[in-house]
Amino acid sequence: MKKFVAKRLGSGALTVLCSIIFNFVIIRLAPGDPATLLAGKDNPNPATIAAIRTRYGLDKSIFEQLIAYLQQLLQGDLGFSYVNNRDVSSLILERVGPTLLVALTGALIAVVIGTLLGVYAARKKGTWIDQICCGFSYLFDSTPSFWLGLIMILIFANFLGWLPTSGMYSLRNNYTGLRYYLDVARHMILPVTTLVLLNIPYYFRIARSSVLQVMSEDFITTLRATGMSEKKIFNKYVLRNAIIPTVTVFGITLAYMITGVALIEITFAWPGMGRLVLDSVTKRDYPVVSGVYLILSICVAIGMIIVDLVYALVDPRIRIE
Repeated sequence: MKKFVAKRLGSGALTVLCSIIFNFVIIRLAPGDPATLLAGKDNPNPATIAAIRTRYGLDKSIFEQLIAYLQQLLQGDLGFSYVNNRDVSSLILERVGPTLLVALTGALIAVVIGTLLGVYAARKKGTWIDQICCGFSYLFDSTPSFWLGLIMILIFANFLGWLPTSGMYSLRNNYTGLRYYLDVARHMILPVTTLVLLNIPYYFRIARSSVLQVMSEDFITTLRATGMSEKKIFNKYVLRNAIIPTVTVFGITLAYMITGVALIEITFAWPGMGRLVLDSVTKRDYPVVSGVYLILSICVAIGMIIVDLVYALVDPRIRIE
């Protein structure tokens, strides 16, 4: 098991390194010059642009900039924001918490509900329950995230008035202690519900197809021939084998939710990294964009390592291989 963990940690570190290099190069190859934007759009002075490029090291080649950036990372320095005039680490620390709060909460709820619905629909294959679940799965799978978020706001915030429209907490009420956490939980309902509805179809389809596939295997037929009860066969053999693909999909979807929650955050004005990334890309704030994707790649790598460990615990054959 130690060798298995060491290999996964090594692959995770290599993934993060490749992500750093790839994002660094792609961002700087994109059209646009941060020095020109910082100098102003109205008759920018070429001398000012040249001074800005020299100050931030933009006059060097991409390779030289990459080496300097990697040296900064080894010292624990994520750089300095061109636009905000602040350390990138402080900017990200303010935003990463709300993003992870929404993404992880939505992912955990979605995997539980989607898996349970998929297992139940598989056991009711061909019935009206199965058809309704499949219909809703296709419906929400084809729904854009921002559109569903706006519909949720219109119904539950504007029309019914049950929930707040945006933000992470009430600005007018200076809640403290338990009331503050309850206020944050109330503001989380709409964005988390939107994420859950959009991600349930993935887990539903995987769980349903996995259960149906395992139930059609020859060893299940053999177990039935021995007189073993359907309940014992399902709980001990079908469910454990069918849950493995769901664990894999959870890791992939978790990576998507952490990086793809930006549209949800913008729709609900959630103070996460979505708005920070959008503004940084628009203004070509290279250090902030690189820092954000560094943190996200680390989170994704850690999530995938955890999923691999759970995968190995569920299926001992993984550890043996």
